[in-house]
Order: sequence, then C-alpha cells, then structure tokens
Amino acid sequence: MKVLANDGISQTGKEALEKGGYEVITTTVAQEQLIKYINDNEISVLLVRSATTVRKDLIDACPSIKIIGRGGVGMDNIDVDYAKSKGIHVINTPASSSHSVAELVFAHFYGLARFLHNSNRDMPLEGDANFNKLKKAYAKGIELKGKTLGVLGFGRIGQATAKVALGAGMKVIAFDPYLEKANLELEFFDGQKVNFEIKTISKQEVLKQADFITLHVPAQKEYVIGKDEFKIMKDGVIIANAARGGVIDEIALVKAIESGKVAGAALDVFEKEPKPEIQLLMNASLSLTPHTGAATNEAQDRIGTELAEQIINILG
Repeated sequence: MKVLANDGISQTGKEALEKGGYEVITTTVAQEQLIKYINDNEISVLLVRSATTVRKDLIDACPSIKIIGRGGVGMDNIDVDYAKSKGIHVINTPASSSHSVAELVFAHFYGLARFLHNSNRDMPLEGDANFNKLKKAYAKGIELKGKTLGVLGFGRIGQATAKVALGAGMKVIAFDPYLEKANLELEFFDGQKVNFEIKTISKQEVLKQADFITLHVPAQKEYVIGKDEFKIMKDGVIIANAARGGVIDEIALVKAIESGKVAGAALDVFEKEPKPEIQLLMNASLSLTPHTGAATNEAQDRIGTELAEQIINILG
C-alpha cells in the first residue's frame, strides 16, 4: 500500500511505515494536481499538515483513500465528518506537539518581557553608535516569576503551556467551557514529580486577572478576543496566540497596543496566512513567527511515529 505524505513526514515515521510494508512517497503535490496524483498512483493513505486541504471534492474523487492523517492537532483543513461518513479513517496526533507549542509561547513571552525582539533588531544597526541609548531604552523589562498566566482553552496544549508556567514560578488560571478542572503533573530530571490541580474559572475573570494571556482554542466563527475583551484586561498585559489565525481580532489588537492596554503580543498564526497584514509585520510591539509552533525536530519525530503506529494498527 502507498502512503503520500504530501506535507512531509519525519525520517523516523517514514522508516516505521516502510518497516510495516508501506511505500512512503514524500513528493509535495500541488493542491490542484492532488486528485489526479492520488488516483494515478492508487494512494491508500494521505498524510497532511496545515498546507494541504482535504475537502469533499477530493474525498469523492479518490476512492482509493482509506486513511487521511493530520500531523498535528487542528483538522480544520479536512472535511472530517464527511470523510468518516464515507468510511475513511481520519487520524491526527493531538499530544505530539503540545510541548513544542508551549515552549514557543514562552520563548515569545520571555522575549517580549525583556524586549529581545526589538533589541535583536537594533543592536546590529546601532549597537556600536548608540549602546547607552539602547541600554536605557530596554532597561525596564519585567520578570515572569510571580506573575499570573491566563490560559484560554485548557486542552492538551493549554495544559502543557501551564506546566511550563508553573515551572517558571507563575500562577496559572484557566478558562475552558468543557472542563471544570485539570490535574497537572510536573516531572523533573531526577524523577521527582509535583502535582497541581487547576480549577477553571470564567473567561471574564481570566481576562481581568492575568498579566500574560495565551490562547489554545480551535478555529471558530467569532473572535475569542476582540475589542470588548481587551477592555477587561489589565493595562500592560502581554498576549500570545499560537492557536489559530482568526481567534484574535488583529485590528482590535493593534488599537489595544496603540492605547497602551497591551504592552506586547506574540503571533505565530494570522488571519491572513500566508500573507499577514503589513501593519502587523511592521509593528514593533509584536513578536512574530511564521506558524512554527509544532516545528521542532522532537515534535516531528513524535508526530511521524504516532501516525505510523495508527496507520499500521488500522490497516495491519
């Protein structure tokens, strides 16, 4: 049987599938040519990440497909219910990239708290001529220890981010409409473990209390954070969105930055990918990455291995 990993797969995942007797094709086929390629090559398993979409037309046109796999969590680029109604297995890897996203969020938080995103731009340009000026400009950083992190969406990734926060000495509060509480276990290098029970509270209370806010919610029709939500927040709050583009109103965010309500924000995802708005790209109060939350070598290894295990279990 043939597997088309159209958006790539880790070497460990590829080797696991090949060991199971599958032929793995890693050619990246353009979206408009995908149906023809799948049919010409009798592809049984189609693996994607976020770049390739799998909609009703492709599902109907490609009867050889038995499994559609998403390397990662969100499956809004796949017509999941329709595929299942046609007897196709739809799989993903919800746990594999959680810690990678959590670390990226904190990379942004630490950078914003100490102006690293700005000083790394300015030092090469002015470090020799205006060292003391830059030193003064970036001398009012803040520490994360002792601050409150508000987590909106307390699933696997939200909980993984909370664990990093607890390890950094932060207080964690969380909102999730589907969860009353979560037990978080922090495991340390020497085998010691510490358990925390986090009870979720209202979204409004999270917004009121948090010094830092991170979103870990699926794509939705309405903004999770818009102009009304910004009004509730503390002055000088720092926000991160490594979930989905469109869960934060980007226009309202820029206005909140301009008013001083938001001290800085981190965006790994955007309403208009792959061409984010220029006013975001040029805003000095934003720390930006190009949708790389799950893009670590370790996460890709875990994703590839987990996909391979699921495929072999389903098809034998």
